[in-house]
Amino acid sequence: MEEQEVLTTLKILIIGESGVGKSSLLLRFTDDTFDPEQAATIGVDFKVKTLAVDGNKAKLAIWDTAGQERFRTLTPSYYRGAQGVILVYDVSSKASFAKLDVWLNELETFATKHDMVKMLVGNKIDKEKREVSKEEGLRFARKHHMLFIEASAKTKEGVQCSFEELVEKILQTPGLWETSGRGLRVDAQNGPVASNCYCVV
Repeated sequence: MEEQEVLTTLKILIIGESGVGKSSLLLRFTDDTFDPEQAATIGVDFKVKTLAVDGNKAKLAIWDTAGQERFRTLTPSYYRGAQGVILVYDVSSKASFAKLDVWLNELETFATKHDMVKMLVGNKIDKEKREVSKEEGLRFARKHHMLFIEASAKTKEGVQCSFEELVEKILQTPGLWETSGRGLRVDAQNGPVASNCYCVV
């Protein structure tokens, strides 16, 4: 069987407050590892992973940025050309949820593709002490026209799904990406196939 061509390369960003688990989500997705002692990202980390969604193969260039204020000078180049963004908060930290508006404002200021696909991820659902309900996360996501899922980088729950849903939505958005192969493959009867994740718009 021939190796499937990569349809396109997508730039994906992961943003959110320091300590919400951005790097842990990235490492769980790309390397299937989890380090509870994960050090804070200094500047920007970058990983590449190929993902197959609905019969289409996309190469993801995933940028993970530091959440601390002192690294914010990186901002404009970091956002430039991104087709998708994962905005992360910690469900056990109301403060990280309260800062989402700040991150969204920054995204709207610097993003160059205004139809970029946004995914809100409530991370650390393995924690017993929850400060942000699923309903609150869902409300925020709906208000800002974002996809939404809760996840745990520690237990793997929701991690793969969040990236798959994001990429699927990007591929369904005409004009957001350029093909590098033979074009988008869509199920003729059903259109792009829905996944079994509980991710919502």
